[in-house]
Amino acid sequence: MSRLILCAALCAAALAAAAQTTLPDPLDARAVVPPATYRSALAGYRSAASTPAPAIGWKQANDQVARIGGWRAYAREAAASEPAAPAHKH
Repeated sequence: MSRLILCAALCAAALAAAAQTTLPDPLDARAVVPPATYRSALAGYRSAASTPAPAIGWKQANDQVARIGGWRAYAREAAASEPAAPAHKH
């Protein structure tokens, strides 16, 4: 119970501090605001060519898939990772 009271007191103090903080008036053209920053969405992009996968022949690739269990193994893996959403009834 004392933790609940402490949490409530801390929340009240945070709200009081936030209420005292004044934000610049958005209608004031002379208001001081932080500078705008730009970060490209592609800044962290790494092309596939930068980390090439080892190339194997089609025969070895087919044999590897057969060893794994073929498409059924991939279907089981997909089904186990995320259950299907139930259908909505209208």
